[in-house]
Amino acid sequence: MRLADQVQMAWRGVLAHPARSLLTMLGIGVGIAAVVLLTSIGQGVRGFVLGEFTQFGTNLLGVTPGRTSTFGMSAAVVHTTRPLSLEDADALAHLPRVVAVAAVVQGNADVEWSGRRRQTMVLGVGAAAPELWRLEVAEGRFFDMDATGAARAQAVLGAKLRRELFGDRPALGQVVRIGGERYRAVGVMAAKGQLLGFDMDDTVYVPTERAMRLFDLGGVHEIDLLYAPGSDVDALVAAVRARLTARHGQEDFTIITQEQMLDVLDSVLGVLTFAVGALGGISLMVGGVGVLTIMTIAVTERTAEVGLLRALGAGHWQVLGLFLGEAVALAALGGALGLVLGVGGALLLGWLVPAMPVAVSPFYLALAEGLAVAIGLLAGVVPARRAAGLEPVQALRTE
Repeated sequence: MRLADQVQMAWRGVLAHPARSLLTMLGIGVGIAAVVLLTSIGQGVRGFVLGEFTQFGTNLLGVTPGRTSTFGMSAAVVHTTRPLSLEDADALAHLPRVVAVAAVVQGNADVEWSGRRRQTMVLGVGAAAPELWRLEVAEGRFFDMDATGAARAQAVLGAKLRRELFGDRPALGQVVRIGGERYRAVGVMAAKGQLLGFDMDDTVYVPTERAMRLFDLGGVHEIDLLYAPGSDVDALVAAVRARLTARHGQEDFTIITQEQMLDVLDSVLGVLTFAVGALGGISLMVGGVGVLTIMTIAVTERTAEVGLLRALGAGHWQVLGLFLGEAVALAALGGALGLVLGVGGALLLGWLVPAMPVAVSPFYLALAEGLAVAIGLLAGVVPARRAAGLEPVQALRTE
């Protein structure tokens, strides 16, 4: 029997019972659609989270007090032998390949203007913060230091905070009270959005020294460094560690690079995406059982046909290939149907819920279709072996 004849007979076997074949393909298709939809959501979330981090750049290095691993979003100073200081930040600013440095203090306080009050996040940063974090000033300017290097009582408002306090009225030059202290608004930041739950637009930026005084702190929460592209990150980390160890007398701080943070997040989110896709794979197992059932019935119904084929000279492997081909065809067609349903469902979900990050991955599409074919192949092995093992004379007697 020629290969073309085997393919033609397998295709006729699929078309012989269209309703039964369609239901079998639908069982596989639902499983594939679930895999595609869930992995698309997982990939979308993964891309969203990584994008949230990379919007502040990738050439960043953070130093936090204490010997604990952290992602650099400390909410309070960790108890340590010696807290990080503004002098530490100044010392790190003179390291080779360091472009900008910001000593960061974070807290919450009431911001008031003309009888309006709003509790919001206060970020104490240096004048280099816009360059460091890729921030843009929409109105006015960012604050600076006076001729003596002292921090002025200046504030830069986030876009949302400016809108809530001032509405359509001008904000530049107005005096606002932050935690009871007077600050002059010198700028308004361009809209930045949220970063992992932190609304960067509902924020007020003040000089680090002022924030330390406002929150009665003896040190800063974090020191962020922007280094030049193409720098040897390991060498820079070693230089930062040596400089701070020399100043503190011991290594009582934690250093983490943006690359390390992204690598950890990428691996965690990748595992999460795979696990979510595996949940959808449970539906594929149900589809595989359907293929097994249908092929078992087909062998029983076509026993006489198998006997005739064997009597006409069809070999064991040819009969085996015939029934395996039917099983694979059913699974492959069901997989194609599932891809259409899954991609269509992902696009529809993204249209109906714009806030839901959805990203269809060609890798997972190919993996899902390959998995459908593999399940069809495995499910068809037992029935196909049974058909190939029939004795010609006994099979011909069966009607």
